[in-house]
Amino acid sequence: MKTCLGKAGVLLAAALMLAGAGHAYGQTPQQNVVKRAIADRDLVIQIAEISENALFYPVDIEGTRLEVLAVKAPDGTIRTAFNTCQVCYASGRGFYKQQGSVLVCQNCGNRFRMSQVGLRAGGCNPVPIFPANKQVTDTTITISKEFLKEAKGIFTRWRRG
Repeated sequence: MKTCLGKAGVLLAAALMLAGAGHAYGQTPQQNVVKRAIADRDLVIQIAEISENALFYPVDIEGTRLEVLAVKAPDGTIRTAFNTCQVCYASGRGFYKQQGSVLVCQNCGNRFRMSQVGLRAGGCNPVPIFPANKQVTDTTITISKEFLKEAKGIFTRWRRG
């Protein structure tokens, strides 16, 4: 009986190790990860945690929920944008979810490669956060509460409707 339980234990441990290895065995890495929310302060993003999978950072500014996304583009640059579409934000569904290697607007269905994030203002793009609107060090990206406060208007109907 001990031998049987021992073998079962070894098999169970092996199965758990393989399940935890996920990405290494052909499964897609976890996407659409929403980080812990912060309220009424600067948003500080740790550069070390940013990868090709977009991270979503919720921020509550004076009662309005905003969300910033950060992702590493294929060229290795870190891109930041508000998680709302410049055209669709008023619909309440103008936010993005990652599907594979692209972000998809949940209102219009437009798809954006990670290399497009944070580059263009206007049109149906994620609302960019340009270098002038953030402070970047070797380890962090800081987006000021004041800048976040200025963006509240594009989030008044966000994720509603």
